[in-house]
Amino acid sequence: MADGHATGERAKFREMLEGTKEDWEIIAENSRIFNKGLAKRVLDHLRLLDGDFGGFPIDRLQHSLQTATRAHRDGRDEEYVVCALLHDIGDTLGSMNHPDVAAAILKPFVSEANLWMVANHGAFQGYYFFEYLGLDKNMREQFKDSPHYQRCAEFCHKYDQAAFDPDYESEPLEFFEPMVERVFSKPKNSMYLRKQE
Repeated sequence: MADGHATGERAKFREMLEGTKEDWEIIAENSRIFNKGLAKRVLDHLRLLDGDFGGFPIDRLQHSLQTATRAHRDGRDEEYVVCALLHDIGDTLGSMNHPDVAAAILKPFVSEANLWMVANHGAFQGYYFFEYLGLDKNMREQFKDSPHYQRCAEFCHKYDQAAFDPDYESEPLEFFEPMVERVFSKPKNSMYLRKQE
């Protein structure tokens, strides 16, 4: 149980072709228990951004907290606030495609609109600085026909690009933990969910 698994039982097969119903029941039970710890593991990974400034005025964890705090104080719903909190979680493992990493983590748990916003926020955020790096600041225009264009533009303008203020008093990570727990406890979209008949 200490390693996050429900039982010490293991499947007996050496290759999946040999698997039995009993084997897969063992695996499914262990998976069910392990998945209960997902929110904690996500939050632990977010904590890796603490102290990582990358040249910015505040570290990446504080940026994430500030983005989420601004969204929360503006009355956004819990799922949106969790997306704001985790939008840059991919910075550590996917520094060349961090929005994709964040979107992959959030995909089973959030709406299509929120997922699109997280997955594409990098191109939209570029509106504020790409020109200084020799890139097209209007890269986001490739998405102008998306029904989620305005949502993503607003997220970046109101919360993401504005969240680098060293004097802003953000809520601590502990404030958001119950929100993350609730959002990650209810998968909406996964190939592992049984279809309702």
